[in-house]
Amino acid sequence: MSRSLPPLAALRAFEAAARHLSFTRAAAELGMTQAAVSYQIRVLEERVGTPLFLRGKRPISLTDAGRRLGTDTTGAFDLIAAAFEAAKGGASGVLTISVIPTFATGWLARHLYAFQLAHPEIAVRLHATRDVSDFEREPVDLAIRGGPPPSPALVSHKLLSADFTPMLSPALEAKIGLALREPADLLRYPLIDPTDPWWNEWFAHAGVKRPGFDKDDGHKMGGQDLEAIAAISGHGVAILTPFFYRDDVAAGRLRPPFDLLCPSSRGYWLCYPPGRRNAPKIRLFREWLLGHFPEEDGDLSSRKGIG
Repeated sequence: MSRSLPPLAALRAFEAAARHLSFTRAAAELGMTQAAVSYQIRVLEERVGTPLFLRGKRPISLTDAGRRLGTDTTGAFDLIAAAFEAAKGGASGVLTISVIPTFATGWLARHLYAFQLAHPEIAVRLHATRDVSDFEREPVDLAIRGGPPPSPALVSHKLLSADFTPMLSPALEAKIGLALREPADLLRYPLIDPTDPWWNEWFAHAGVKRPGFDKDDGHKMGGQDLEAIAAISGHGVAILTPFFYRDDVAAGRLRPPFDLLCPSSRGYWLCYPPGRRNAPKIRLFREWLLGHFPEEDGDLSSRKGIG
C-alpha cells in the first residue's frame, strides 16, 4: 500500500515545537539549532499548503490545522515509541508518574517499593501534584488523578471510589467531652474546612439540616492529605476517604464516629494516552497497580472507542 508521508525530519521538528509551543525548546530537545527547526517546519507547511503556527504573537500558537496535526502526530510518535520498546523485548528506563498527593501519601508511597524491587531496571519518579498534567507537553508517562472520569481521549482505569465520611482523633473527642451519638452532634465540633462541599453532601446523606454553610469562606487546606494531618493533630473533624487512613484507624490516631459512608461518583484513576498502552514499562506498572485494585478496575477506553 502506497503512503503519502511528509519528510519525517520535518514532522519530528513540528511535533516538538507544537508540544512545547516554542521553537527554542524544540531545538534544545532535538539537538538542533532554532533556525533548523524553523526551516523544517517551513518545509512541512509547504507540503501541507497552509500555516501550522501563528507567528505574530509571543508565545507562538497553533493554527487549527496545526492543532489537528500536532495531536495526531504526537499520538503516532507515542505508538512508534511503544512499538520500538516492545520490539526490544523488555522494559527499562525512567517511569514518571504524576500523582495526586492524597493517593501518593495515602497508598502509593507505602507500596511502591514492592514494584521497584520486582523491576529494578525501571527507575520510578513521582511527581505529586494537584494539577492535571498535560501528556503532550510534560515529561509524564502516566497519571493517577482524583475526581470525575478523565477525558475520553485517555485510557482510564478506575482504582477506587472517593466515598467519604467524617473522621477525628479520639483525643479531640475526649477533650471536647461531647459524645457523638448521632450525626447532628458533629455540628458542635470544630470542622476542618467546613465549607468543603463534601460536608453538605454527607450531612444531607445523614438527614441533617445544616444551614449557613452554602458559601465558601475561603478557608482551605487544599486537599484531604493535609486535612487528615490536621485531624490527627486534634484540630478538628475532617471529611475523608477512609481507604487511605486504615493504618491511622488501626493505630488509634483517627476514627470514623459513625458507620455512614457517603457514596461519590468521583474516584481515583490511572490514566495515560492510548498510544502508550503497550509500552513495556507502562504495562508492567499497570498490571502491578491494578492487581491491588481488582474490584474497581474498569478500562473506560473499551467503552469509549479508544484503541
